[in-house]
Amino acid sequence: MKGNEFISLVEKEHFRNVIGHFASGVSIITVNHKGIDYGITASAVSSLSLEPPMLLICVNQSTGTCHAISGEKSFAVNILTKSQKELGLQFARANTDKFSGVDFKYGELGNPILENTLAQLECRVVEEVTGGTHSVFLAEVVKANTTVGDPLVYYRGKFGQFNDA
Repeated sequence: MKGNEFISLVEKEHFRNVIGHFASGVSIITVNHKGIDYGITASAVSSLSLEPPMLLICVNQSTGTCHAISGEKSFAVNILTKSQKELGLQFARANTDKFSGVDFKYGELGNPILENTLAQLECRVVEEVTGGTHSVFLAEVVKANTTVGDPLVYYRGKFGQFNDA
């Protein structure tokens, strides 16, 4: 922007369409706050730093999960396999018992770790930043595990599978 020129922002629906062309993995963010388990399906998860090992997640501020993470200052990221579409949908629904029928255990930081996922990362929040309607949590990874399998992918508003090029 030069001087006092005003550049308008892209319309919401157009942005949603364009950013939908960016394929991402699918994860479920979980947290236990004051004895209550919270979880939400998220594709806005990204590696941030190797030294120290950090990642970031973006969570809508209108969710209970966002408020729980903000209060607890920790969370877990459970990366889904290609066969876990239904689990991703279960945690994407609002106002439901998301953990019903789900096998999980509590990790080192006290948060739910979902069984049989592709990878699990336990994280401690070091900073929370507001970006529009979302909180961006910058977090150090204190524990990480993987299993063998292929990821569930989110692309243009749909779940799909990764195909090797």
